[in-house]
Amino acid sequence: MKLLIQIPCYNEQATLPQTLADLPRRIDGFDQVEILVVDDGSTDGTAEVARRCGVDHIVRHTRNQGLARSFRTGLEACLELGADVIVNTDADNQYAGGAIPDLVRPILDGRADVVVGDRGAGRLPHFSPGKRWLQRLGSRVVRRLSGVQVPDAVSGFRALSRAAALRINVVSSFSYTIETLIQAGYERMEVASVPVAVNPQTRPSRLFRSLPYFVLQSLATMIRTYTMYKPLRVFSALGLSLVLLGALPVLRFLYYYLQGEGGGKIQSLVLGGVLLTFGFMSILVGVIADLISVNRRLLEMLLHKVRRLDPPDPS
Repeated sequence: MKLLIQIPCYNEQATLPQTLADLPRRIDGFDQVEILVVDDGSTDGTAEVARRCGVDHIVRHTRNQGLARSFRTGLEACLELGADVIVNTDADNQYAGGAIPDLVRPILDGRADVVVGDRGAGRLPHFSPGKRWLQRLGSRVVRRLSGVQVPDAVSGFRALSRAAALRINVVSSFSYTIETLIQAGYERMEVASVPVAVNPQTRPSRLFRSLPYFVLQSLATMIRTYTMYKPLRVFSALGLSLVLLGALPVLRFLYYYLQGEGGGKIQSLVLGGVLLTFGFMSILVGVIADLISVNRRLLEMLLHKVRRLDPPDPS
């Protein structure tokens, strides 16, 4: 059994050595434990620091591409290296490396495909009350959309079995945390959560630049990912809402028309007609998008089969 610990990095020269020193090199249940660093176009010598610290594998982007794409690059590299289990952690030493054995245990026991580390975000001292409330709200929404019961949906400390990593496709450019959970729910993966220890904060979060930015980006990711997997439900709900709204002014016009006063209510008929048109168009778009999603599903199945081909010998 081979465990690969991947660490997406962007200008982490100062914090990476401590993060690497905190990672276990031997874990019960694994014959090999290796570390892979994804250098996302760093300009501060992160790759050189990783090399000096004895990292087994380094993958480098020539320019910064963002956390989600770095996570995807790491997954692909770990699969090519023959990983049986993949653990993702942050380079800022936020997550305690000593919690990795607990994180991978449900996968080794055959109880889970994906395991998310629960930081107990509601108790973290460096989280403001507003951020704690948003974390709870966001996790609740993700649970609703994905159908998986994870209390800390935006935690980046997570483990994936090889089978799960083969089926995950990250398309977002912002963050992988929400998208992968919605995908896991849609793919009927078993998702577990375990409490994990965290270290004192070493630097502010780069994803949480500001409250409006984080909320808008997270909301966009949720809507995009859910629509990608449930287009008919999303567009039908939108279309039916528009149809119901459009029916109201049309009924208003008909009421006055039957009373012989319809001449001055033509605006209601026009407004209702526009809303009804857009409503029926939305439902039609949903049907077309649902048919397209079947094609996307076939492509995902093909990609899954290609990924399952024997990886090249790393040696």
